[in-house]
Amino acid sequence: MLGFLPDDPVIIAIVLILLSLVFFSYLLLRRTVLEFREGMDGGR
Repeated sequence: MLGFLPDDPVIIAIVLILLSLVFFSYLLLRRTVLEFREGMDGGR
C-alpha cells in the first residue's frame, strides 16, 4: 500500500500536514455544527 509514496521526505511531511489539517478542520466543523443544533433545539 505504501509503494506509491515518493522517497522525498519533504513531500511526505507536506502530505501528512495537509491530512492532519483536513482532519482537524473536519472535527472542528462537526463540533460547531453539533453545538449549533443544540442551540437551535433550545439546548439548556
